[in-house]
Amino acid sequence: MKNYLVLIPARAGSQRLPGKNMRSLGSKPLVGHSMTYAQELGFEHIVISSNDEKVLEYAQQAGVEVIERPDAFAGDEEPVVTALQHAVNQLKKKFKAVILLQPTNPLRPKGLLKEAIATFEREDCDSLMTVSRNERKLGTISNNCFTPYNYKMGQRSQDLEPLYYENGLLYIFKTELLNQGKLLGEKNYPLIVDHPFAEIDIDTEADFKKAELYLKYFK
Repeated sequence: MKNYLVLIPARAGSQRLPGKNMRSLGSKPLVGHSMTYAQELGFEHIVISSNDEKVLEYAQQAGVEVIERPDAFAGDEEPVVTALQHAVNQLKKKFKAVILLQPTNPLRPKGLLKEAIATFEREDCDSLMTVSRNERKLGTISNNCFTPYNYKMGQRSQDLEPLYYENGLLYIFKTELLNQGKLLGEKNYPLIVDHPFAEIDIDTEADFKKAELYLKYFK
């Protein structure tokens, strides 16, 4: 794990759920779940990038390296790639790849990261992202008329063409992609995750309540 850098971006200023990164989910703050997930696998290089003093202090107390993120890289419209670029430049070390763990996806299957790294190395890909199958009947609405998009009226759900969504559980990408302002390369491997945790992405109070239930009932 020496050649991998685990980056956890945790900016302050959430509009829909203020202070969410330090809000307790179970026995630890939201951001703590991603930190612990990486620590349990023995990564040597785990870094929190944040402009939130409470997050930085919590990470330091947990033995995780911190990088104070400039407010210029922490706005609502700022892409996460700029924060990651800043963090890697501050470290001034060379890594084979970066593992991105977002605090808003705090619940992950235990063996997922180990499987992802093994797949990333076996497939020799530029990047890897986790995806899950969408089994809903989707359509568009125009002039108050619903038009099916991925199915035909009357078609059974189990007969739908397989479609997948980006669940955000984790990403792995070669560091050179960051220099190009990218997280995903041309050779991007989609690792399929079939687990209830893939449904959790916390942006609202309802999302948080759902995460509390899933943490309690799923492993």
